[in-house]
Amino acid sequence: MSTLRSVEYCVISAPFGCLGVQTELVDGSLMISKIDYLPPHTALIPPGNALAKGFSKQCAQYFNDASSAFDVPLKPAGTVHQQKVWNATLGIEVGQTMTYGEIAKQIKSGPRAVGTACGANPYPLVTPCHRVVSAQGLGGFMKEDSPGFYRQIKIWLLKHEGVL
Repeated sequence: MSTLRSVEYCVISAPFGCLGVQTELVDGSLMISKIDYLPPHTALIPPGNALAKGFSKQCAQYFNDASSAFDVPLKPAGTVHQQKVWNATLGIEVGQTMTYGEIAKQIKSGPRAVGTACGANPYPLVTPCHRVVSAQGLGGFMKEDSPGFYRQIKIWLLKHEGVL
């Protein structure tokens, strides 16, 4: 009989680098508790439980076909405001974007607060904050407001989804 460790971390490859995925036992249910974008040379760690394996398969499907949807249990996280922002991004279809200002108007907030909440998103890819852009262009990504690793991922994702 295999015992389920309460917290497990795996690293899977992605077209833009790697994804780190943490799963955690929450009140007896296995949930994803964190997803990290990691550089290409990160050592891979195979998924160690059914949820991580399933998520890995869903990622492969998404990387093959951007219209593939993610269906995984996520550990509840964030403030009420962050949850409003993240829920709003879930409504942005593949191939579409919304501006920070449009989401701010929708949830009665400010564009900067929306950007801050997107930067704090613990579940990138699944909660598609990469689909939120600036009124003047691409906008920041993962708290990075200048060209760099995370911005390259945002560009890759938006190209993959047919936006750029």
